[in-house]
Amino acid sequence: MATWDKTLISRHGGPGPRYTSYPPAPQFHEEVSESDYAEAIDAGNAARRPLSLYMHIPFCSTVCYYCACNRVVTANRGRAAEYLKRLKQEIGLRAEQVDRQRPVTQIHWGGGTPTFLNDAQITELVYYMARHFTLREDDRGDYAIEIDPRTVDQARLGLLRGLGFNRISLGVQDLDLRVQQAVNRVQPYEMIRQTMGWARDFGFKSINTDLIYGLPWQSESSLARTIEQIADLRPERISLYNYAHLPARFKIQRQIPDMALPSPEEKLSMFVRAGRILQDAGYTFIGMDHFALESDEIAVAQRNGLLHRNFQGYTLHGDADLLGFGVSAISQIGNLYAQNMKSLSHWSDAIDQHQSTIEQGYLLDRDDQMRRDLIMRLLCDLYVDMNLFSEQWQINFPDYFVDALASWVEFEDQGLVRVDKQRLVITEQGRLVSRALVMPFDRYTQNEAQNRFSRII
Repeated sequence: MATWDKTLISRHGGPGPRYTSYPPAPQFHEEVSESDYAEAIDAGNAARRPLSLYMHIPFCSTVCYYCACNRVVTANRGRAAEYLKRLKQEIGLRAEQVDRQRPVTQIHWGGGTPTFLNDAQITELVYYMARHFTLREDDRGDYAIEIDPRTVDQARLGLLRGLGFNRISLGVQDLDLRVQQAVNRVQPYEMIRQTMGWARDFGFKSINTDLIYGLPWQSESSLARTIEQIADLRPERISLYNYAHLPARFKIQRQIPDMALPSPEEKLSMFVRAGRILQDAGYTFIGMDHFALESDEIAVAQRNGLLHRNFQGYTLHGDADLLGFGVSAISQIGNLYAQNMKSLSHWSDAIDQHQSTIEQGYLLDRDDQMRRDLIMRLLCDLYVDMNLFSEQWQINFPDYFVDALASWVEFEDQGLVRVDKQRLVITEQGRLVSRALVMPFDRYTQNEAQNRFSRII
């Protein structure tokens, strides 16, 4: 069990990638083409890899001042109908390339607010997916949807469960009224408790709650109250994200006055106290921002060396090709990353004109593939067997990664890692700053301007 050490976290909590991909997204470029996409799909078809489908629904009826997502704030519900029409076109075109024998083991609807869609539209989109891809009918897939608790009631949750969703993620952020008012997202504790209760009643097998530390008027004690209240509700997973205040980049964040924000020192105290509370409440710190009950599938998978990581965070489905649909959505197909256009108007025009929606991406070379494998193994399993890795990739591990291993000497002196003749191990203490520990193996961030990334903690 980790000791939540403020000095340690402060020392290693500087800017760094989130490693939902390797190479990190700043390395994406515009030279990725439709032919690259088609070749990657063909390779996945030949390998009979399963599929993960991501649907990006960008609309929100109200704006949250902390938000840095690709979203469109509108009260015009007609825009959802226009978007859905084009989204179905994109699904239909992409599905033609995919072997129907490939099962869909994971679905995730994100945004924005997926529940901005009305019941009929949600049903229509689910049935359209089922018509074009082979969805599982045994409830053993991971079919998740992000939910704004203000946009659902008991009947809507029942509909979602009936359509096959078995996981939900609730955007909670904070339960303190003053904080909620400051970020323009008021949703009382009772609303959260009731929504989670309905989800339990309908048999959703997993509930995730998203929380943020560093919001305006937040304090160590107020966040601790929120953490305790949420932990008492026993969601299977809790994500605790660092709020990155970047008003020059995200204009809506200018609604948050700088004087209302906690200091870096208090943010650190918030995170440390929150981690201790969750750990004491029976949650395992999976890594980075994620906590899970010890009985949860991702905690079990990590203990058994079966955990993976992709654009949807920690996952059990790292063997699946991820197909992203909608504006800004990212696909990860074998060794290809491909991101759709980030502008809604540009994406819409491309659909209307039957042109490619891909804006940028990255095709991994052998060194990228090797480093991705190593970094993801360290972040998920917390160890790598150097002999097995050398055999798999036909390299001499100590020679190939000599510079990175030199950096690990300091980490070993601090008790964050262990290195012997066979294994690299991230210790329980090192788990707190695992992103910093894998960065020496990242050939890109070593030469990057650090202001391209937000702080790890």
